[in-house]
Amino acid sequence: MKPLSGLLVLSLEQAVAAPLLTCRLADAGARVIKVERAEGDFARGYDDYARGLASYFVWLNRGKESLVADLKNPNDRALLHRILARADVFVQNLAPGAAARAGFDSATLRARHPRLITVDISGYGEEGPYAAMKAYDLLVQAESGLCSVTGRPEGPGRVGVSVCDIACGLSAYAGVLEALIERDRTGRGQGLAVSLFDGMAEWMTVPLLTWEATGRPPPRLGLAHPSICPYGAFALADGALVLISIQNEREWAAFCAEVLDEPELPKREGFETNVARVRNRATVDAFVAERLARLDRAEARARLDRAKTAYGFVNDVAGLAAHPVLRRVVIETEAGPIAIPAPPVRRAGEALSFGAVPRLGEHTEKIRAEFGV
Repeated sequence: MKPLSGLLVLSLEQAVAAPLLTCRLADAGARVIKVERAEGDFARGYDDYARGLASYFVWLNRGKESLVADLKNPNDRALLHRILARADVFVQNLAPGAAARAGFDSATLRARHPRLITVDISGYGEEGPYAAMKAYDLLVQAESGLCSVTGRPEGPGRVGVSVCDIACGLSAYAGVLEALIERDRTGRGQGLAVSLFDGMAEWMTVPLLTWEATGRPPPRLGLAHPSICPYGAFALADGALVLISIQNEREWAAFCAEVLDEPELPKREGFETNVARVRNRATVDAFVAERLARLDRAEARARLDRAKTAYGFVNDVAGLAAHPVLRRVVIETEAGPIAIPAPPVRRAGEALSFGAVPRLGEHTEKIRAEFGV
């Protein structure tokens, strides 16, 4: 028995944020019925990198049942309401207002089914001046200010994964777990609303407070840190990039002595404290870069380990694929087994097991028969 075994989830979902939430619920043992249009979740067509299937879809839809239904069809709406009469959680991330227009308004559903937990996922919230705005991940990265603090000094940049969707989906997952605990105590469900913008705005707390205190946003520094120096990537003699992080003056002294062969450097003007080094960043970084450029990867690693300096090598995706710490799980799909990165949480004494990625409409007839339609 997994933690959420016995729970039934109905999800009118597409793309990334809501499927990530329900993927986590399915991983934990919940039965997730994913409602798709006749053409399927449009994430099925994002790419063909996973044995001809979409990498996004394979990542986020394991362990679910695929039900093809048309919200404009009265019989299909009746089917979904039959499922909801037994469901524990209802999730939707359709365009704002679309679920309500189809007869699946969350407040109405909770009034009809008091134990039901409803989750409305949107781009900018269900109300307000941005409610009708289309909200895909990169658009929200831009609107939330994330792009303005990402990239290099020459201009803003995109975070290379769907970070707004992920922040939203994981926040929604935490909210559902809290609501399930609350329901155990009170017997009543809860209405949850999560937006991509709110998820990323909360992650932007430090840049926001920095701007409000100083009138200046954190600068874009590429692979450097706006508040700590040295904290950034430096080229080695063999072309590898090593990213070092100095967190305090004890670490700085050890780094200077063991890695740079400059034990007196912390006494030099502009190098004494982190505040001084940040103000003198160009000079400090240039000095560190010149010394590290004399070392190859093996020698740099040996010295950094000896100094107990925090560091990491700047890998490309090929480096991730070969990384000794990368954990993978094998997911079954209609195209065959696919190895993907394992979810981060490990439960003591429990082997990981996951359901297959469903074919479009694979469970439609079974579900219709089960719920009497």
